Amino acid sequence: MKAPSQQHATSPGASFPATSSPEPSSPERSSEAPADNGAPVAGTAVNPELLRWLAEAYGVGTSYQGWDGQPHDVAAETLISVLAALGVHAHTDQLIEHELAEAELAPWRRMLPPAVVIQEGTPGQVSVHVPHGSSVRMWAITEDGRELEAVQEDVWVEPREVDGILTGRATFAVPQNTGLGWHTLRAKAAGVVAEATLVVTPARLSTAADLEQRRGWGLATQLYSVRSKRSWGVGDFSDLAELAAVAGARGADYVLVNPLHAADPVPPLEPSPYSPSTRRFFNPLYLRIEAIAELAYLKPKKQSLVHNLMKRARKLNNDATRLDRDKVYSAKLAALELIFDVRRSPSRQLAFEDYCRRAGAGLDDFALWCAIREDLDADDPFWADPTAALGSPLAEKLRGELAERIEFHRWLQWLCDEQLESAQQAARNAGMRLGVVNDLAVGVDLQSSDAWTLHGVLAPGVSVGAPPDMYNQLGQDWHQPPWHPTRLAEAGYKPFREMLATVLRHSGGIRVDHILGFFRLWWVPEGNSPVDGAYVRFDHDAMIGILALEAHRAGAVVIGEDLGTFEPWVRDYLAARGILGTSILWFENDGDAPLPPEQYRLQALSSVNTHDLPPTAGYLAGDHVTLRNALGLLERSAEEERLEHNAKLEKMMDLLRQRGLLSSSDAGSEQERIEALHRLLAQTPSVLLGVALVDAVGERRVQNQPGTTSAQYPNWQVPLANPDGDPVLIDTLADDDRFNSLLAAVEEAMRS
Repeated sequence: MKAPSQQHATSPGASFPATSSPEPSSPERSSEAPADNGAPVAGTAVNPELLRWLAEAYGVGTSYQGWDGQPHDVAAETLISVLAALGVHAHTDQLIEHELAEAELAPWRRMLPPAVVIQEGTPGQVSVHVPHGSSVRMWAITEDGRELEAVQEDVWVEPREVDGILTGRATFAVPQNTGLGWHTLRAKAAGVVAEATLVVTPARLSTAADLEQRRGWGLATQLYSVRSKRSWGVGDFSDLAELAAVAGARGADYVLVNPLHAADPVPPLEPSPYSPSTRRFFNPLYLRIEAIAELAYLKPKKQSLVHNLMKRARKLNNDATRLDRDKVYSAKLAALELIFDVRRSPSRQLAFEDYCRRAGAGLDDFALWCAIREDLDADDPFWADPTAALGSPLAEKLRGELAERIEFHRWLQWLCDEQLESAQQAARNAGMRLGVVNDLAVGVDLQSSDAWTLHGVLAPGVSVGAPPDMYNQLGQDWHQPPWHPTRLAEAGYKPFREMLATVLRHSGGIRVDHILGFFRLWWVPEGNSPVDGAYVRFDHDAMIGILALEAHRAGAVVIGEDLGTFEPWVRDYLAARGILGTSILWFENDGDAPLPPEQYRLQALSSVNTHDLPPTAGYLAGDHVTLRNALGLLERSAEEERLEHNAKLEKMMDLLRQRGLLSSSDAGSEQERIEALHRLLAQTPSVLLGVALVDAVGERRVQNQPGTTSAQYPNWQVPLANPDGDPVLIDTLADDDRFNSLLAAVEEAMRS
């Protein structure tokens, strides 16, 4: 593995004209490209060595190390399909040779790279390509409008002929006093001006530094599952504020919630918060209707209609078996439609307009998608029709015709922003140092808003997943389109930046699900099984740098979910950039024994469990073995699984007894063992400790059973309940002995 670079441009296949715009575009191709540049042909034989060279040139891994520790080669057909998704044609030797030449020439065809990402305080160099012998100037324009001249360095590179023009390369040093932020580079030669995005990022994010002096802990929960007497059957933003107040009063520093990303604009809703419609905007399902100021000014008859909707929806709070998002959202939409018609006061109207102005075109495009999606199913041919693409005459015609519905969906996002701000303020008022910590999903659904509005920066014909591992031996396909590395750079990373900025706007931290995807992602070509995929590399210096920059600006801590298969240097790199990792008690082992707490990472959020495992009460009882056996997910007998699970538990209980956290005479009660496990984690040096709310109330059911559909198991639809199966509401937490006992135990252990 080569050492990480401090200067970053796009991947080698991209090409950009000298007078380029930062908007996405297709790579330029030489006029001498072979005519045969169609889709891959099944069974086509190509020179395997040439194909490997081409794949590596474009960041596609030709092999990978499996969970079995053995190397696995990627099939030629898979490499050809993945390269095709990158816009690279490789199904004949002639095309491969042409694309290899293109990869070498592409940087020479553009005056400036589309994006340059450097670390503050680190020298950066930029290559500028101009007709040989031309005088050239480069300068930076900072965010605050300053112009800083770049100095040309004495670096000689032999000129070369590019498309019949002798082209030279001049090397410039990036001005050192730009400061952190999003800037612009410009170069001028032979009367032509080129422009590129310049991003200066923190060398190391320092937002977690305070936690190294005084560690923190907090609650982790699935917000939709946590309700109060005032909920409409699903947890909402006001419930988040109340939960933060209760936990903050007991010493908690944060509340980590599931991704709050927007789903479809009308029922039926996708239950999984990890398969959203967009990662930039929020789900109006979480709105508290009574917190909307305009509700007070509805006429009496409409007030009565909203009141009746509320009464019916609140009855759902008594159901502890399964959440009904569709019924809840239908009721809320009916109420929101009524409230939308209320005229806003001048100050409220100005606040709404200010929000829309800041959110910009991204909000407008999302709202357009919502307005169209209200009438067209996700599988309607409209979405794949190039004549109906965003920006097309048809789409712009609809933008005018649907103006009122677009305004409605913009208004919903303003309300979400307003109520999230209130929740974060409530958390900080309760004494929390971080407050709300949002979760960022890996991607979006293939038939989502982002798939339509961000089509130009997403890779077509592939989806993200994971290769086989010990838990999923057939691999995984998450049915989510990945960023196209080259096109994202050509867009100046703007979509990535805007997404992060919105998620971080009212939060004290962000958990990045599968942060390893910022380094490489497993791409599964359409029609392939998840086994037949390949890793595609991303410019991790740029991606992590931009994440650090936006977190720095928001004053937020970043927690990377770095579990699973990864290259050994990745965790060290994240730590060096100030990104916290994730440690789960049951996954941390020293051989076949539990890892001693002193050996845990300092820069990590450590917790007993995760939402893909049963709550600790259920895990101690082996509920996951029983469930997986009932669902036919076991590769061996339930008895063998249970024996192995019990042996692992006994080793953990032995460690607890050795540490004096459990009596040596017995295993202790369920609650005693759960508290002992959390006291053990408090002995780690990890700067953050996570306490799952389900553990604090004795819930046993898992939120998500990997490898199942909603027909097999109610994934992401399990409301919070106690050991007796009764619903647990936020209103009762302050007097809940089990809740108070665990939180007091954690607070005492963390402060001792």
